[in-house]
Amino acid sequence: MFLGLDLGTSGVKALLIDESQRIVGSASGELTVSRPHHGWSEQDPAHWIRATEEAIGGLKSAHPQALAAVRGIGLSGQMHGATLLDASNAVLRPCILWNDTRSAAQAARLDADPRFRALTGNIVFPGFTAPKLVWVKENEPDIFAKVAKVLLPKDYLRFWLTGEHISEMSDSAGTSWLDTGKRAWSDALLAATDMTRAQMPALVEGTAPGGTLKADLARGWGMGTEVVVAGGAGDNAASACGMGTVAAGQAFVSLGTSGVLFVANDAYLPKPESAVHAFCHALPDTWHQMGVILSATDALNWYAQITGKSSAELTSELGDRLLEPSAVTFLPYLSGERTPHNDAAIRGAFMGLEHASSRKVLTQAVIEGVSFAIRDNLEALKSAGTSVSRVTAIGGGSRSRYWLASIATALGVPVDIPADGDFGAAFGAARLGLVAATGADPCSVFTPPATAETIEPDTALTAAYEEAYGRYRALYPAIRPLSH
Repeated sequence: MFLGLDLGTSGVKALLIDESQRIVGSASGELTVSRPHHGWSEQDPAHWIRATEEAIGGLKSAHPQALAAVRGIGLSGQMHGATLLDASNAVLRPCILWNDTRSAAQAARLDADPRFRALTGNIVFPGFTAPKLVWVKENEPDIFAKVAKVLLPKDYLRFWLTGEHISEMSDSAGTSWLDTGKRAWSDALLAATDMTRAQMPALVEGTAPGGTLKADLARGWGMGTEVVVAGGAGDNAASACGMGTVAAGQAFVSLGTSGVLFVANDAYLPKPESAVHAFCHALPDTWHQMGVILSATDALNWYAQITGKSSAELTSELGDRLLEPSAVTFLPYLSGERTPHNDAAIRGAFMGLEHASSRKVLTQAVIEGVSFAIRDNLEALKSAGTSVSRVTAIGGGSRSRYWLASIATALGVPVDIPADGDFGAAFGAARLGLVAATGADPCSVFTPPATAETIEPDTALTAAYEEAYGRYRALYPAIRPLSH
């Protein structure tokens, strides 16, 4: 048996698979986000441990024999978070999360240093880890002086599981400290932020062993000795492993809290000015590109909270057939935006409201706004020299056929829906645990799922969607001065 642990923003998911990669069971533990100030987003790492124990406890209750047979554990997690430990491995402050924008000024200063783009292949985004440490240095100097180790969220879980300070390439590529082409920490970039290699975890590939489960935890969970913990992956690379999106040109669109358009590459293809991320993949000698929007299902959940209806209730009001685009345009920049704007200050908007703008019309506008934001990602990927011929849909938002039809039409490419099953980050993490523990050939493990259904672009609405996307694109420069 093999266990995948996915540390997300809203919870920890634990998933068990057997040697044939059949899902045996899953359980989860909930998390909340603290926002003590405007633009801040934090979590207490102790809550990650509590949620993980809750998830594993659920598996132990339902599948004690399967849990006892676990040989390997894979880790996945939200990227970019700054978890700061002192010399005794005590947590110094709440973790600053991926969608925290407080370090926008620090990120801009680092990005102005040409070494960062040249070595990392990426813009220094405010959500990345390095500018957060500069912010801590400038605003919490007493804490900065005590920092002995900086760990990404999933790697703090690894420390709790194994006692080791270890990370891997895909997650570390989102720190702004990794030489992404060489897959190694850059001493020059660390020095530019007054950090040292000693404060960084050791690096392994995602498919390689990255520690062994501590004996006390193994006993408590009823597991045997020598349970291998794999290097693992950042959440998007782990999702790609779950989807089998590892060969060059394969792509998926993820509709989760954030939105991602992800393409696997067999070479390092940076173009930072496009605001497309160029990161290491979880498999050796592979990379990937992705465009990222900060609010995907988060935008619909925000609107649902205001209306007092659930997201499912709102989307059901749209029916099954894709409608002509709404006259109302929604910009989903609720916490800034990454690709293509790299703008932490920009905020969302409804434009074109009138007396006839019903709840249904605004729901449709939210759906289309997210679809057009993902279209922005496609255009950015094209500018980076990468084409996308079709995508597979994952994430909570992919349960809405209407939303997938909107995305297919906005992108102009077919959207494949995988056959029933769980192929997300926790499944990808479990696959990584399998490879690390058994030495199995990754090519035989990271296979794509069968396609249950393909949603084609609605060609009758292509022209109307292009016109609506043009309106959407024109609004960013118009509202930018209002947000800055």
